[in-house]
Amino acid sequence: MTTRWLTPEEQRAWRAYIAASRLLEDAIDRQLQQVGGMPHLFYSVLAGLSDAPGRRLRMTDLAEALKITRSRLTYVVNRLERDGLVRRENCAADRRASLAVLTDEGMAVLERTAPGHVETVRSLLFDRLTEEQVGQLEEICTGIAQGLQGEGAGAGADDVPWRRRSSCS
Repeated sequence: MTTRWLTPEEQRAWRAYIAASRLLEDAIDRQLQQVGGMPHLFYSVLAGLSDAPGRRLRMTDLAEALKITRSRLTYVVNRLERDGLVRRENCAADRRASLAVLTDEGMAVLERTAPGHVETVRSLLFDRLTEEQVGQLEEICTGIAQGLQGEGAGAGADDVPWRRRSSCS
């Protein structure tokens, strides 16, 4: 099989993507640590739960929404639970499942942290793009995500993070 090397244009685009995504994630993480005392992933869990009906989601659904492994989500929820920002409940419909629930304290932390987070995202990303580029960014990222989730050519549907089992499972 012949290796399909990246063209010079693809190599530049790839390197630009890597640099931008790492710098953006680092800046967002630093801002959230300074203002909310939490990393971006913890904030994402709180935000995901705040958008859910009754501020609660099955752990597997939350892992899927965040595109992370179930074991990583369990770690994050344990930490947030210890801080009183999230609690777990048994799922009445499925005894094997558990729900992550955003507490009132967690909602208050989110409400205090969200304005600065949104301003950071806006100033670091969207203020640098034209309206047309925002649409293109959405289209590009949606296409990549669909392909990686098995909705197009590429990875199989069972090879997504929230369905992966750790070696200890």
